[in-house]
Amino acid sequence: MIDSESQPEEVTMPAIPMSSTQIAADITARIESGEYQPGQQLPTIAKLAELYSVSDGTISRVMIVLRTRGTVIGVPGRGVFVPES
Repeated sequence: MIDSESQPEEVTMPAIPMSSTQIAADITARIESGEYQPGQQLPTIAKLAELYSVSDGTISRVMIVLRTRGTVIGVPGRGVFVPES
């Protein structure tokens, strides 16, 4: 018997993850807005992957693009930083 008080379970679809191009643009916008300050270390690849709901590989490709553009600098063994102008 179906309980007239029960509501159908709401089904939500997961959001479509951002593309690497969109993630690169978002990180760039965060740097330009001052959310990430010059000299500040960006979150780890694992943390960014979690925040953007993508794989570590996707974030690694984003970091390559941002380093190539000069938007961020990578310091081996330390992390990725916003360059100091």
